[in-house]
Amino acid sequence: MKKILSIDHGLHGEIKIPGDKSISHRSIMISSLADSPVEVTNFLKGADCLSTIACMRSLGVKIEESAEKILIKGNGLNGLRESENILDAGNSGTTLRLLIGLLSAQKFLTTFTGDNSLRQRPMSRVIKPLTMMNAKIFGRNDNKNLPITILPAEGKLKGINYKMPVASAQVKSAIILAGLYADSPTTIIEPYPSRDHTEKMLSAFGVEIEKSANEITVKPIEKLIAPKSIEVPGDISSAAYWIVAASIIKNSDVVIKNVGINETRTGIIDVMKDMGAKIEFINERISGGEKFADIHVVTSDLHGVTFGGEMIPRLIDEIPIIAVACAFAEGETVINDVAELRVKETDRLAAIENEFNKISAGAFETTKDKLIIHGGLDKKFAECKTYDDHRMAMSLSIFGAAANGVEIDNPNCVKISYPNFFDTLQEDKFL
Repeated sequence: MKKILSIDHGLHGEIKIPGDKSISHRSIMISSLADSPVEVTNFLKGADCLSTIACMRSLGVKIEESAEKILIKGNGLNGLRESENILDAGNSGTTLRLLIGLLSAQKFLTTFTGDNSLRQRPMSRVIKPLTMMNAKIFGRNDNKNLPITILPAEGKLKGINYKMPVASAQVKSAIILAGLYADSPTTIIEPYPSRDHTEKMLSAFGVEIEKSANEITVKPIEKLIAPKSIEVPGDISSAAYWIVAASIIKNSDVVIKNVGINETRTGIIDVMKDMGAKIEFINERISGGEKFADIHVVTSDLHGVTFGGEMIPRLIDEIPIIAVACAFAEGETVINDVAELRVKETDRLAAIENEFNKISAGAFETTKDKLIIHGGLDKKFAECKTYDDHRMAMSLSIFGAAANGVEIDNPNCVKISYPNFFDTLQEDKFL
């Protein structure tokens, strides 16, 4: 259990956040397919990304870690080897889904497992398109839950045209990685654009990727041309907690340093600005194809909004903390098309309704795919469950800090994505 006290005098100063989780995963996987070393700085050493490192090492890749950097000595596009053990993806859906795509093209057998949460998450929607490419993948039951076994590929995979029923960067990335090994180009059509870190990074490694509206085509390649180094930007999903905290805690004035502002990830900025938040980008720059900026946030008077549709893939991971902001806004907020939250680390819609209402009774309502928040209701100290979900733990912590405090179970689950979150929350300038 951990008790978070109310912060009643504002947040001030600069905050440095961990490296982007999505880009950290991809930097390891894609660098492992090159045949020259790649140095990665500002890598997120959270539990999920460490699961990716462990899996790639098991597949024969030499990866050296130090305090300042990760050095990946890849074996080339066809240099992965069969693991002596079952690969354990831990809690990481990104590790599992992307590697299912990558390993579906290999000439050896692979079996995956994961923790209890990951074993409950359906993998059928990533396995379906890969099976269309002639991959042979078997999972438990109709949802293709873990454990999952991938049989050796017979010849090259088949290039396909695939229309995705739901926008998902993880599913799209799995297909793209498999497409590197296909016999012809692979085209993916998304209902809405999802985060494009895989496309940007593969382009930096010499892969030919064509984009037109919501259509992405990847062409097979014989060899990756690796950059010598990759700098991982700060994770906007981690910055989101401080963006909301500084917006709703009175007398706050914060600069969040070196944040990635890829346009497929900045939905939270757009929504918060629509709500009246005072947010600006300063010191904008580009590194490795990704945009960076420092984000300046001051306390604001917020009001409710309605959004959904194509906005959701740009902020799906930030919805719990956006819901916290909405509880302090004037009026009602309606967030549509969020059924995806029911198959995250936990059913996040149910968790928000169950736990956030303990702090602000009657403020949160859900349907199958909708979240409604009634802003401005009374708030009180509460004891809340995290469901072992890192984003719930951090969102509840900010909710309590902005209200009358909170006590949460299992604070250690934040190590999945933001190991020093509570150290930052408890810094002198915030107490």
